[in-house]
Amino acid sequence: MSVQDTDRKSVDSSKSDKRKQSLYFPEAMLDEIQKEAQRLQRSMSWVVQRAWKHARKEIKSVPGSNEPGQ
Repeated sequence: MSVQDTDRKSVDSSKSDKRKQSLYFPEAMLDEIQKEAQRLQRSMSWVVQRAWKHARKEIKSVPGSNEPGQ
């Protein structure tokens, strides 16, 4: 296998990285996410990922707990 093949393989595997992670949401929020997922005929995971993509700029602007300006 060449270096290019190895590089291509590592890029391909990073695109399909499906790590499992437990996240905890209030029950009312889970119900709302589930209803949206059903309405959109998508998975709850897809809905949460799209929500993050839309909200991340705003979230990144929130100062951290140890940053000045609190």
